[in-house]
Amino acid sequence: MDIAVAHPSQAGRQGVDFYHRLRPLAETYARRRPVERIAVVGNQPLAPSRGRAAAIDSADLVFRVNGFRLDGDDEPTTGQRADVIVLNRGVRPTPWFFAGYPDRLYLMIEPGRMHWENERVPAFWPEDLGFITVPNRDVIIPLNEAIGLDAENKGVWATTGTTMAWIAAELFPDSAMTATGFSFIASPEQTSWQHAYGEASPVGEEHRIAAESALFHHWITSGRVDYLD
Repeated sequence: MDIAVAHPSQAGRQGVDFYHRLRPLAETYARRRPVERIAVVGNQPLAPSRGRAAAIDSADLVFRVNGFRLDGDDEPTTGQRADVIVLNRGVRPTPWFFAGYPDRLYLMIEPGRMHWENERVPAFWPEDLGFITVPNRDVIIPLNEAIGLDAENKGVWATTGTTMAWIAAELFPDSAMTATGFSFIASPEQTSWQHAYGEASPVGEEHRIAAESALFHHWITSGRVDYLD
């Protein structure tokens, strides 16, 4: 499957403006500036690896998704940092999700708002925690057009994990990107997810993870992403 990976400048003026406005805010959560290397971490269960964990924790800015897990002091696997959290309204918070939340940026995607999802703040959300809603026209629609999906009219769109990676790549197009924890790269035919924390769940009917796998393979073979198994 051929993927035409769009840069935000190709996604329309409005999209460029969104990333331009969000970038300075995201940078305030970075360990170092300028942001020269970012890490994006999916929720696939992985074997312990000190090297992988160190590569993630040494990034200038670490992105995580939905019900993520952080390492404890033993068996380092995917690190202990979480600077930017990308989530959807159906997120199931893990014990790490709100830990240290004043020092994190939370970005909520809502592709379902184009069809059926109501504007509802999860009941468990802390009253003193704000979040940024990610505009569909600037992020969701351009991403899905790039992988051959019609999110606006057909009700099919990329997973939150791929959306996280796309946002990170577009926010920091000149930064090196380390990625790990995306099971669909090797298994695009899977119909359920295993998670680093919590029970397995089915792949949503709205997703076409083979298209997402192709996008990541493009990024990896082009050198845009350094993928850690």
